[in-house]
Amino acid sequence: MARLPVALAATLGTTALAVAGGVALLRRQAAHARRRIGKPLGEDAFDADRVWRRRHEGAVIELLVLGDSIAAGLGADRRKDTLGARLAKGIAAGMRRPVRLRTAAVVGSETSALGPQLDALPSAYRADVAVIVVGGNDITHRVPVSASAAGLRAAIVRLRGLGMPVVVGTCPDLGALRPVPQPLRSLGSRMSRQLARAQTQAAVAEGAWAVSLRHAVGPFFVSNPDEMFSLDRFHPSSAGYRRTAEALLPSVLAALGADVRLPAGHTPPASGG
Repeated sequence: MARLPVALAATLGTTALAVAGGVALLRRQAAHARRRIGKPLGEDAFDADRVWRRRHEGAVIELLVLGDSIAAGLGADRRKDTLGARLAKGIAAGMRRPVRLRTAAVVGSETSALGPQLDALPSAYRADVAVIVVGGNDITHRVPVSASAAGLRAAIVRLRGLGMPVVVGTCPDLGALRPVPQPLRSLGSRMSRQLARAQTQAAVAEGAWAVSLRHAVGPFFVSNPDEMFSLDRFHPSSAGYRRTAEALLPSVLAALGADVRLPAGHTPPASGG
């Protein structure tokens, strides 16, 4: 997702002619944002795949995480702070069982990469729950919302066909990215919200839980960006991943069969899972 400013400017150029003074303005803003953001984190997240909370008794819960740089945990200070590790520890605490994390997510992925991520798994692999967080790169790379939603549907159908419950964290609101100036930021916000709505509809229709990250954690990123964002002011920090995992956890536990109350922003599957 680190190329957002330039890609987003190209995506929004036509619209900007009517609402913001033309492509030249957005290109200048994108160049400025790109200089401010840079790539201080590189493109490799920590490898957090292991069994977490081994001290718990009972069968190990298998957790699969798919998607983009947020799913991979880019920006976390330590492997225990990645999204997958935070989820694993939260599941272990809620279920009182150890959790084995497998991260198939790849930094920079669009929704179309979900299929290859599944292809890369061992043929006999089955998870007790799969979590998908993807969408930001679809916005920056001008992927039509319909194509993104179709790709998500295909991945969910495939996972459900293998007997795996699925939880989808929908596209974060790109309007929270302060290094991206206006009007570029507002246009990105509108597009990311459109994608998030389509992701929710696709997820629940195919038997998955959907969690609105914009609703559940977006306000924290807007009100406290210095804490919630990492060094690049683009990806979550360790604190941001903690908040994101906490936001996803109720639906993840519900997908595992726990009796939990789903807060606002969580939508259960239309089929009951």
